[in-house]
Order: sequence, then structure tokens, then C-alpha cells
Amino acid sequence: MQELNDTSLPVSLTSHSTEETEAVGAALARMMEADRSMPTFIAMYGDLGVGKTAFVRGLASVLAPGRAVRSPTFALVNEYRAAGKRPLFHFDMYRIESEDDLYSIGFEDYPDAGYCVAEWCEKIPFALPEVYLEVRIEKCPPEVDKRTIEIAVKEASLC
Repeated sequence: MQELNDTSLPVSLTSHSTEETEAVGAALARMMEADRSMPTFIAMYGDLGVGKTAFVRGLASVLAPGRAVRSPTFALVNEYRAAGKRPLFHFDMYRIESEDDLYSIGFEDYPDAGYCVAEWCEKIPFALPEVYLEVRIEKCPPEVDKRTIEIAVKEASLC
């Protein structure tokens, strides 16, 4: 697997295992902690079962060490806090159907309060911050565990 470092965005990496996907998430978290000018919102895209939550486990291993990461599918948001660190808020937007759904959970208050990572951002293009990190994960058939992970800094579309 290629390395992710502070000069490598945008980048396209290949992961061959859950552990490698987690390692990419951890490397991104280290970059974010080292460079406070980086966006603190991560918009994730990828099909069901592609490894988005594994990626978040990697992020949390650095941003909220020792916290058990679970998919927030039914809770919509999980909070991971560690002493002396900014909190990590993990969203699952799969069941969001409208702006009202999103704002009913107080979503607009989270981005200023800590790091945010949101799965299924194709459901909330209207709510993405002005500048954010985009993470796209895709399976690479026929290999079962192979994934392509693309990470880039993006600007929200005003269209």
C-alpha cells in the first residue's frame, strides 16, 4: 500500500485489507492533527460494505484513541471523545431524506464543535461545508478485499 503524507492530497491509494483501510484513516487523522489548516469535515462516499466504518475506525484510533467505533446507522451520529483531544462526530446519512431530517438532529452545530466524518454524503450535498475532505472508497472486483481509496480537498458546489 502506498503511504499517505502531508503533501499527498489529492491521492488515490489501494487497500488490500480492513487493516490497510484503517491505516489510511489513521494516516489522514495524523495529517489533520498536524495541519490545523486542513478541513475538519470528511464527506465519505461508497457502497454498502465497502469499508467506510473501517476507515473511521482508523481515524478514531488517532483522534479518539481507545474508543470503540460502531456504525451510527440507527443512531445517526456517534460521538467519540478522548481527554485532551477535539471530539470526533461520526454520522450516517443513509436514512436522511430531507434538510428537515438533517437539521432535526442538530447537524449544523457539530462542524464547529470537533472533527466530523459523515458516511453517505450523496444524501446531503446541500449541507456540506464550504471546504471539506472527500473520501471515496470503491471495491475492486474480482479481489474481495481490494479497495481504491481516493482522498481530496473539495469545495462545496453552489449550484
